[in-house]
Amino acid sequence: MQDNATVEREQIGEEFVHDPHALNRRLRAEGPVRPVTLPRGLQAWVVTRYADVRAALADGRLHKDSRQIDDLFERHSTNSERFIGGGESLIGHMLNSDPPDHERLRRLVNKAFTARRIEQLRPRIEEIAAGLLADIGAKADVDLLDAFAFPLPITVICELLGIPAEDRDDFRTWSNILISGGVEPGVVQQAAVDMAGYLSNMIVTKRAEPGEDMMSALVTAADAGDRLSHDELIAMAFLLLVAGHETTVNLIANGVLALIDNPDQFAALRADRALLPGAIEEFLRFESPVKNATLRYTIEPTDIGGVVVPAGEFIVLALGSANRDPGRYADPDSLDIRRDTGGHMAFGHGIHYCLGAPLARLEAEIAFNGLLDAYDRIELAVPVEDLRWRPGVIIRGLERFPVHLA
Repeated sequence: MQDNATVEREQIGEEFVHDPHALNRRLRAEGPVRPVTLPRGLQAWVVTRYADVRAALADGRLHKDSRQIDDLFERHSTNSERFIGGGESLIGHMLNSDPPDHERLRRLVNKAFTARRIEQLRPRIEEIAAGLLADIGAKADVDLLDAFAFPLPITVICELLGIPAEDRDDFRTWSNILISGGVEPGVVQQAAVDMAGYLSNMIVTKRAEPGEDMMSALVTAADAGDRLSHDELIAMAFLLLVAGHETTVNLIANGVLALIDNPDQFAALRADRALLPGAIEEFLRFESPVKNATLRYTIEPTDIGGVVVPAGEFIVLALGSANRDPGRYADPDSLDIRRDTGGHMAFGHGIHYCLGAPLARLEAEIAFNGLLDAYDRIELAVPVEDLRWRPGVIIRGLERFPVHLA
């Protein structure tokens, strides 16, 4: 067992945003757990190896209850920015809760995300994708994020929740501010206020005039007499909106970029479309849309991978690092759409496993099929070194993705 007093704290700089893999390789080699200071000044312990990340994701000794977290931020942060920004009305959702609250909150939305219910969405998602591709046209230089990767999943989740399509750009702006980091705390707070206010008004409207959408169902849902409170509904809507599009946006864009960077894999997928389901899992592993899980914390000294982390410390579980651990995947820094990706961590593990994983996979399948059907060539329209990744330590996604389609 390692004495944590001998482990030097690592200062993580902004270079981590653009190339997290180099740092993760070094941290995995040096030890299972490392105390770090994140780019915005938050002190935490990062877990990088596959076996340790997987075990920690299912470890009940690591907590997520947002109600207990403020004093930890005061102790461990040099500024007022949260790991995910937002006021209390946005953070009290099931991703930031522990049992038994977690089971109660998740139970009330589970029915909406069964495999059968998600598959019923296929015709509408195909219709949305076809419309977006028709708008792009047969040959174009476009930002694939703006033209396709973002509007597809945000349209789907807005329709599911009963949110007008014209409001989707507001949600993109708020989401970028709240989860990407690198934004002044005052701007983060204003985005949280604006988003919470919008969602609160929407909930009031749904309660007065419920429709056939998921948000109306959540407003009126009862489980053994249980209902979500107004603040719980705001937080749940926030989680579903953000998680309902962020992962898929970056899965599509990161996957296309990986194929462009690996023309042999691109050609193999074009030649055999049956490889697509496995390719999507490889995209998730290779460039995980969520590179680090949201914060957990210890309430007692906790052994992780042979390192004892003291009580009252934040834990960052590096999903993207686990997915490139050579102890789990051979030649992990190479894209191989035929590899066995079983057990990858892109959607997490344990009780917080991503509820929307089936929807993200379906949207990605339709998106890639649509792009492959529509275009013989997909190429970068700028040098690869000109691409910039979104700031922050959670999301792995491009800021812009200029491509040439033909």
